[in-house]
Formats: sequence, structure tokens, C-alpha cells
Amino acid sequence: MPDPGTALRSTSVPQLLAEIADVGTDPVRGGYSRPVYGAAESDLREWFTEHAGRRGLDVETDRNGIIWAWWNPRRLPLQNAVVTGSHLDSVPGGGAFDGPLGVASALAAVDRLTASGIRPTRPLAVAVFPEEEGSRFGIACLGSRLLTGTLDPARAARLTDADGTTFAEAVSRHGLDADHLGRDEEALRRIGLFVELHVEQGRGLVDLDQPVAVASSVLAHGRWRLSVFGEGNHAGATSMSDRRDPMVAAAAVIGAARDVARSRPGARATVGRLVPVPGGTNVIASRVDLWLDARHPDDVATAALVAAIGERATAVAAEEGCTVTLTEESLSPAVRFDVPLRDRLTGVLPTAPLLATGAGHDAGVLATEVPTAMLFVRNPTGVSHSPAEHVEDADTDLGAEALARVLHDLLGPGGERLTGQGPADG
Repeated sequence: MPDPGTALRSTSVPQLLAEIADVGTDPVRGGYSRPVYGAAESDLREWFTEHAGRRGLDVETDRNGIIWAWWNPRRLPLQNAVVTGSHLDSVPGGGAFDGPLGVASALAAVDRLTASGIRPTRPLAVAVFPEEEGSRFGIACLGSRLLTGTLDPARAARLTDADGTTFAEAVSRHGLDADHLGRDEEALRRIGLFVELHVEQGRGLVDLDQPVAVASSVLAHGRWRLSVFGEGNHAGATSMSDRRDPMVAAAAVIGAARDVARSRPGARATVGRLVPVPGGTNVIASRVDLWLDARHPDDVATAALVAAIGERATAVAAEEGCTVTLTEESLSPAVRFDVPLRDRLTGVLPTAPLLATGAGHDAGVLATEVPTAMLFVRNPTGVSHSPAEHVEDADTDLGAEALARVLHDLLGPGGERLTGQGPADG
């Protein structure tokens, strides 16, 4: 049987990514802004569907907006499948590889598998998940959370973007019924295991001088909204001594979050978004909303970190005569990827190191339901969620080759041994 790593080398991940290089470019922020169900992300979904069709894949979109493209040459029952894929949406001003690299690599891996002559013992699906970044509706991994039932569909339907459009309205404009959002038992039963390839969001592979790694775990992480309340007033008519300015208090809250995180080994806290209300240049705000991203390898430590930030925020805001509320918007516990599946991957890729990640992924959400694993591809800048994110052309094809080797192993004789085990500690 031909080795999938040597088959169909003319299928180039850089060529696939070049086709979408102009989609969603952001002239203000730089990089790419591809919010879910926006024009750019919709164009990318059509691009993927077209490429899947060229490869003879059977494409369907489920009730949660996840695209499934099935490679099933033996027409086996759609169950116990090997699933790979990623997402196509981006953060505002994001890089070119976060999400699309995993999708393009999956397409290239299918080409290699087709050329290898393998007679798969189970179906393969390439999945594209919507709203992985949470950049439009505020909850990361929204599609996989709906699929697994870890997000209340009624809550999801009510989510709004910056323009006031609800998630229900957005999905309905794309042919979905918001009343049918939520846990999908049929789709979950089809998945035997999930392997996601992603650009590394850090410097682990650069420092190890390796092109590809196998993931070991994901840090616990979540998003919280801190609302700082003060007194709105006239910027010119209100003396400095008479102010209860929530913008000043918010600045102190941001510094306090940094200080608390610095005092706790392994902790990470970030405020990347701040919205004053009403937002006028000559107006003292009445309220400032800011969003906290907090992460730690341990679930208990994450909760303690957020609680400590909340206490400090209340204290520093009170010095300005302001009050604070803290609201959880999303929370993902620490994930340790399935050990037998992880070991299977390292057996196929013996030189690939094991790396933990501080970034959340759909694979981490699916880990509560099926065995999941991840591959990371080297990012020489170590920077992600930024236009500076990068992968060398040679490494993109090495990543696709590694994914093809893994899928070849899982689809062949013996691959079925790994089904039904769920997540495991390691």
C-alpha cells in the first residue's frame, strides 16, 4: 500500500490558502476579520463546500451550522467515523492560519488518502465548526458547544452582536432554524474520534526545532464580563472632585487583573475589549463594560483567580465611587486529551513532541463526548490572534502529511480499537 505521506504531493496547502488570501482582509486592523456568518466567513464556507465537492465528498450542514464533508468510498454506515477539521472564522484582525490551516490541511490529507489506495474500515468526515473564536457573538466554540449540549440553545439564540443582531436572526438568514439549535445525538453518534490540526499559538515548536507536535492538554479558560457603574455627566460642567468616573475605575480594574494574575504561577488574565456607555467624547460614562479572559492549568485555580480579580476590581472601583458586577459568559474546564488516542498519534509520529496549549479549541469541547486529539504546526513568530501569525510553506505541507499519516492509521485495520473511550487523564 502506498504511504499517504508520499502520495499526491502536488496537493499543496499553500496553494489552498492562497485561494482565500484576499477574503476578509482588514484594512484598519491588518490581518483578517472573518466573523461567523459575515460575508467573508460565508465566502469561506462556500470555498470549502466547493473543494469538498471536487473531491467527491458528500456535504451536509447540520442544524447547528456545522458543515460535514464525508469521505466514504466503501459506502460504510455513517457511524464510528474518524473526524478532522477546524474553523474558518477569525478574531478581529487575526492571522491567516488560525482555523483555515486545519481545514486546508484536512482537504490535502483527503487527497493523500485517496491516492494511497487505502480501503478504510470506517468513514472519514471533515468538519467546519462555526463561531470557534466567539468574535461576533461572544462565546467561543459556539458550534461545538451547541452540538454537545454544553450551551443552552435558548441562550445561544438570544446572543447579540455589536449591531444588535441576534444569533437566531443570523442563523435564520443562512437557512437554519433557531428552534432546532442544540445537542445533536445523531451527529454525535456518528463520531468515533476527532483529530484537529491547528497552528501552534506559542513558541513550543520553535524552541524545540520541530515542525509538528501532538497536544497533551488545554488550560482551563473562560470569559467574564465586568461592568463598572458610575455616574454619567457632562465632561465640561463636572469638576474633577465631583466625579464617579467608571472609565477611570475600569483602568484600575485592568491593572488589578494583571497584578492578580502575575501573583499566581501559571495564571493568565487579559482584558482585550472595553465598551464605555454612552461612549461620547465629551461625556463622562455612566457604565463601562470590559471583558476578562482568564486561564490556568487547574480548574480550581482558575475559579480562584477570577474570584480574586473580582474582589480586587470591587475594591479599586470603590476608590472612584463606582461599583462592579462580574458575570460569567463562558467557561471551559481543563482538558487532558484521550491518552490512548494521543499515544496512537505519537506512535505514528515518533519525533513529534507533546505540548500543552493555553488556547481553546473545538477538540477540547468534543473531548467530553468522544476521544479527541490535536496536532500543532510550527509558528515561527510564536504570535497568534495577530497579523504576525505565520507558518512556513514547507511546514504547512509537513503538517498535512502528518495528519494524513495519522488518519491513514486510524482508518485502516485496527483503527476501530480506539472508539468509545472518552477523555482520559494523563
